[in-house]
Amino acid sequence: MSILNFYFPLFMYFVGVGVFCFKCKHLLLMLLSLEFIVLSLYFGLYLCMMIYGYEYYFGMVFLTMSVCEGALGLSVLVAMIRSYGNDYFQSFSILW
Repeated sequence: MSILNFYFPLFMYFVGVGVFCFKCKHLLLMLLSLEFIVLSLYFGLYLCMMIYGYEYYFGMVFLTMSVCEGALGLSVLVAMIRSYGNDYFQSFSILW
């Protein structure tokens, strides 16, 4: 395997963190960047397990937890849109 395959999930992770930090106006963009970060972590985990020859059972558990995280984020987004009519992250602080 090429050494570039190891840097690609790391690059994906930092791109996701950059989008999360700089595009924080809408909650949907923040949720999408969080899902991209989780996808990059899964891709890195998959590459490590493929190289060392381990089972992929932990990857399935990781995917299950990330799906639960995504569903929880979408439910918060729907509740916020129904309550306030928009998904601006600045209006999210009104809830607290």
